[in-house]
Amino acid sequence: MAGTVYEQLRDALRAEEPVVLATITAGTNIGSKLLARPDGTVAGTLGDPDLDRVVARDALGELQAGLTSTRHYGDHGEAREDTVSVFIESFAPPPRMIIFGAVDFTAALARVAKVLGYRVIVCDARAVFATRQRFPMADEVVNEWPDRYLEKVGDELGPSDAVCVLTHDTKFDVPAIVGALATNVGYLGAMGSRRTHTKRVERLREAGVGDEGLARIHAPIGLDIGGRTPEETAVSICAEIIAERTGRRPASLTDTSGPIH
Repeated sequence: MAGTVYEQLRDALRAEEPVVLATITAGTNIGSKLLARPDGTVAGTLGDPDLDRVVARDALGELQAGLTSTRHYGDHGEAREDTVSVFIESFAPPPRMIIFGAVDFTAALARVAKVLGYRVIVCDARAVFATRQRFPMADEVVNEWPDRYLEKVGDELGPSDAVCVLTHDTKFDVPAIVGALATNVGYLGAMGSRRTHTKRVERLREAGVGDEGLARIHAPIGLDIGGRTPEETAVSICAEIIAERTGRRPASLTDTSGPIH
């Protein structure tokens, strides 16, 4: 890939592509830089091929976790030595939230997600409902069936991303959920009453989804905070996404009983 380390970093940031930059801050070759990408390509050097190899490996691990840190090595990448200090800076693109269903709750959820820094995609096969005019806050509005869209972008989804299924229609819900379960997306939620989800589970089992897959689905979607309006429901959904990402377990509608409103 052509260009200096800085030029490649600039291009990656403009394209919202994940990349990690390693810089020697103490030891030999202070200021030397190495840029690494998830596909294994690197640019620049820290002055030693073994050090490059070890740091690139560790840097990609930090990038996957979305972390920035300082690590210490020997001159040739030896572990448990501190003659060389390397500052590893991760540049991860904003997390994505894919909202399936151009319904009344979608705009509110998209607005709250944007406040939290998500890149929001609204997807619905019904072009008359999924329009830029209805969802100007979304980064993308896609007219496509959920499973077809996930076939295109599923490999790009990771633990920091979210899929929210708001359609209330099994012909949309089931393909969307099955497609999302085939990805590494960190959060998968589906809107609907408990009765709706019970029927949905039957359809999902018919589609080949097992207990492990069903356990990944947050349904009814959101935390039990008593939300009634679309905006309050959006807050409850985003709160559950945050709790899932941070490993906290507040009271979730999935785990409680009784009416959801």
